Amino acid sequence: MKEHTIDAKNEILGRLAVKVANLLRGKGKPEFVPYIDKGDKVIIINTDKVKVTGQKAKDKIYYHHTGYPGGIKEINFEMAMKKDSRKVVRKAVYGMLPKNKLRNQIIKKLDLYRGELIK
Repeated sequence: MKEHTIDAKNEILGRLAVKVANLLRGKGKPEFVPYIDKGDKVIIINTDKVKVTGQKAKDKIYYHHTGYPGGIKEINFEMAMKKDSRKVVRKAVYGMLPKNKLRNQIIKKLDLYRGELIK
């Protein structure tokens, strides 16, 4: 298992998510099979500096439900990025992974950092 470090500075969110999802699944490897997790570990730095195109910064809305009646909550992309940009990137990558039992196992190999990685 290799380890990939990706700098999200000035990257477009959707394109970044596709690239990371393919690395996490191992789709570029010759021994790829869809039902086995043979992907690599991915570290994304500078998640605060990821971009979206057009008016999505104002128009893109994330929803979640509290579980109580009338408990739907919404937050737009700008506010979600200010609150925690790592959650925005993780949600984008999570949505690009296959909707099966491997998804939760694959997403554990993703590490996100807001700023530069200091070693």
